[in-house]
Amino acid sequence: MKFSVLAVIVAEEMEQQAIDIAKEAGAGTVTLLDARGITSEEKKTFFGLTYEGSQSVLLYVLEKKLSLQALKALTRELNLDDNPRGIAFTCPLEHLGGIDTRDVDQFAKHIEDQV
Repeated sequence: MKFSVLAVIVAEEMEQQAIDIAKEAGAGTVTLLDARGITSEEKKTFFGLTYEGSQSVLLYVLEKKLSLQALKALTRELNLDDNPRGIAFTCPLEHLGGIDTRDVDQFAKHIEDQV
């Protein structure tokens, strides 16, 4: 079985929506990280205070086909192609240790359901 990392970076207020979309697409366990981004654009100020929006990073370890399925659902549902407030991408995993066997069982069941 081949695995991928699905990384999703969205505005903090979109975090739960992204989790729900990924879950509906078959993704389960997620690691959440708080983040902030720096863009090439000048930062917005309001009465001398600089606003930096908070972002959430969602990391999933998924079976390769499932990660692509979740990526497509997230891109479509969050309108990421036209929305500069988020990005999602996958990276292949060559080596993996410590994955919960329940997740592997879930991936195997997902593959069986697809066949």
